[in-house]
Amino acid sequence: MRKPTLGVPLGAASSDDAPKPRNARAPRGTRIPRSRGTSPQKYSFRVSGLTFVILGVLVVFVIVLAPGLRLYIEQRQQLAALQQAVTDKQTENTQLDSQVARWSDPAYIKAQARDRLYFVMPGETSFLVIDDQTPTAPADDTPVTTGIQNTKVDWLGAIFSSGVNSGLSTQTPEELQKSGTIQ
Repeated sequence: MRKPTLGVPLGAASSDDAPKPRNARAPRGTRIPRSRGTSPQKYSFRVSGLTFVILGVLVVFVIVLAPGLRLYIEQRQQLAALQQAVTDKQTENTQLDSQVARWSDPAYIKAQARDRLYFVMPGETSFLVIDDQTPTAPADDTPVTTGIQNTKVDWLGAIFSSGVNSGLSTQTPEELQKSGTIQ
């Protein structure tokens, strides 16, 4: 309800009721109530110049950074592969050093000469056993005949006729299989 003012009758229009210009501001300290939920849009996304600048800087950053990052990852992979190769070569080098140390021992050289080259010291007798495996029994239990047997098929004629038939025939492979020419 409106407060009465001095000198102004109750029904008369006050200065509060007068139409205000469109660009008039509310006095400082007064809160303007804003209605919530009456807007047709729930959220509005405002695009400003700063948004485009930040987006542009981000795109340039990705364009500049991507090749360098790819190169960095490739070089890290190469470095890991080379470090693995160095470790493998160091292991191989250690094994070769131990072999060199063994070959510098005269007893090892004598043992290798005996085992690999069948060398013997003067005055020693060497025996070499050849084929010391026990013979295996034949897998086929059919008796072995001493007579000469004739083959049932003329294999030379079969090869010759096969070549002639395959070169001069107009039949398909299926027809040749049905007729028994080929198996």
